[in-house]
Amino acid sequence: MVRPRLKDVAELAGVSIKTVSNVVNDYPHVSEETRARVEAAIAELSYRPNLSARSLRAGRSGVVALAVPDLDNPYFAELATNVIEAADRRGWTVLIDQTQGDRAKERVVISGIRDHLIDGLLFSPLALTGKDLAGRDERTPMVLLGERIGTGRSPYDHVGIDNVAAARAATLHLAERGRRRIAAIGVQRTAVAATGRLRLKGYRQALAEAGVPADPSLVAPVARWGRADGAEAMSRLLDSGAPDAVFCFNDTLALGALRTLLKRGYEVPGDVMVMGFDDIQDGRFATPTLSTVAPDKALIAQSAVDLLAERLGGGTDKAHEVCVPHRLAFRESTDLPGIT
Repeated sequence: MVRPRLKDVAELAGVSIKTVSNVVNDYPHVSEETRARVEAAIAELSYRPNLSARSLRAGRSGVVALAVPDLDNPYFAELATNVIEAADRRGWTVLIDQTQGDRAKERVVISGIRDHLIDGLLFSPLALTGKDLAGRDERTPMVLLGERIGTGRSPYDHVGIDNVAAARAATLHLAERGRRRIAAIGVQRTAVAATGRLRLKGYRQALAEAGVPADPSLVAPVARWGRADGAEAMSRLLDSGAPDAVFCFNDTLALGALRTLLKRGYEVPGDVMVMGFDDIQDGRFATPTLSTVAPDKALIAQSAVDLLAERLGGGTDKAHEVCVPHRLAFRESTDLPGIT
């Protein structure tokens, strides 16, 4: 079977080869009617662009890297899926690496030793400092995900969410349902745990706004943000005086907390309401289903890929700061009959 060519698509769609190329490369200045005709012709002929030849002409590999702390964390696994889907729409292949939040491994990621393999880097660091980034060779474009690093102006594009506002909204949700002993699970006693500090700040802001006394004994530290950590932290909270609600800094902590509450005979949400963060799929199938903060992971991924594409296309030197919206997903773990 003869592989269809760009010329064949152009003839079927009744347009020039250049117009087909513009559609394939997703250039914006093509009318919707023309784009639809070309896409219909591409589908009818099962045309596939020769990505290898295109990459060689552009002096690029067509490969980008995504580095995240932990693929065992469902949030990062789901984010990686969204990044792959967004990159695929541009004809890119994604290499995935995990750093486990280790500074040495994160420094390797930005060191440039893999730059001959990739066109650009999407990176969610936990342990890097502003000093680490200042010494980076900037030949390979990079977009940062998650928390901002340092307090000064960064030369790198950044995509994240407002963790303070999101945690504040989640905690207020519990207070508005009449809860007064609202615990928090997820603070970490390390210098690099920026996300936890921001979510703790939002939690405290909400308590003050709702007129709920801040009780330090209701803040449960953890070593990691896993299910076992959430279960153990919930057990400690129950031993020291049961809360009537708990805000967990991610959903895996919340799933662990739910398990402990079930084992010890507490009803959720009747005795203790539980609120998570991240809206991972597991929370929608928990018993009870988990109320949570839902960041727009698809938009985080798309925004990061778009920024990287702009850099690869020779875009502006000005670093972009993108704050992606979030919403609260209300489910059974905070849903009591008669409370709206």
